[in-house]
Amino acid sequence: MRARIAAGAALAGMHFGRSGGGWWRHGNGGYGWVGPLFWPFAYYDIYDYALWGPGAGAPFWGYGYDDIYAGLFAPYDYDGLAGYLPPRRGPGDANAAAPDRLAQLCGEDSRDIAGLPIDLIQQAVEPTEAQRAALDELANASIKAAQNIRAACPTAISLTAPSRLTAMQQRIEAMIAAVATVQPPLDKFYGLLNDEQKARLNALAEDQRRNTARRGRGSFAQSGSFAQSCNAVQPALLKWPAEEIDARLNPTDAQRADFKALQDANATAAEMLATSCPTDNAVTPPARLAASGKRLDTMLEAVKLVRAALDNLYATLSDEQKAQFEAIGPRRTSYADRRGRR
Repeated sequence: MRARIAAGAALAGMHFGRSGGGWWRHGNGGYGWVGPLFWPFAYYDIYDYALWGPGAGAPFWGYGYDDIYAGLFAPYDYDGLAGYLPPRRGPGDANAAAPDRLAQLCGEDSRDIAGLPIDLIQQAVEPTEAQRAALDELANASIKAAQNIRAACPTAISLTAPSRLTAMQQRIEAMIAAVATVQPPLDKFYGLLNDEQKARLNALAEDQRRNTARRGRGSFAQSGSFAQSCNAVQPALLKWPAEEIDARLNPTDAQRADFKALQDANATAAEMLATSCPTDNAVTPPARLAASGKRLDTMLEAVKLVRAALDNLYATLSDEQKAQFEAIGPRRTSYADRRGRR
């Protein structure tokens, strides 16, 4: 359901009949960027992997270098991004009933901030009084973490590469803080369980995998698919557009050096994220949550690296050069769509 909502929202601002099969789409069908929003359903992706295991981990581990690349060369032009602004609701306005898709993805209704499925966990482990108190702590921490991630949703559209990477960094920082909020109470609760209770809790992931496999739906049913989805970039489409940059911006010698530094920063970021993909299968919820935290730490480091090089470059560009740089993304989207229709 979340995948369908994200796909619909990702295409909400697109025009000219584009198919939506562009280079910013993840291999498992998800979207790293939905207009100005990076990582829709971020909290759910974290806890899906932590609780339900590798079969549900593909959405989380699908985020990587390609999203940084999309932050640099956005697939949405201004007209496309305008589709994500809150709709006008004046009397007689034809768009009065149009949904605010950003608000939907960010959880505008407080009922959407549900946190972890505490009731399901309680039914599985049948906690003692002390364990129930620890579970209550975990529930409160979970809701707080979800609310903090929601608060990191953008309130305005980002029109430049530096502003997109800034928004990306803020989103990842909120996710890291969310993991840090949930990890201690999860460790405490899990540590209070006896071996039988731990086995029942861990078995929830296998139950979810089997139930989804019977329905035959999506990557959730594919055990181990999270490892293949991790940083599964599309090399042909994510190739550094050096020739187009040179032709459109006509950079000076000094700017060429800055572009080279930005390209090198991207290569380093891609390598960092590729080497941080999981090599083993964490078998407990606390271990999986810790693994997601480490991945987010690496993503934050990669984004900061690219952002620093980008800021250095942008400081040297004229307004016309900046406009030409920002036009590269929508042109690449159009090219990707033409390839997809052949």
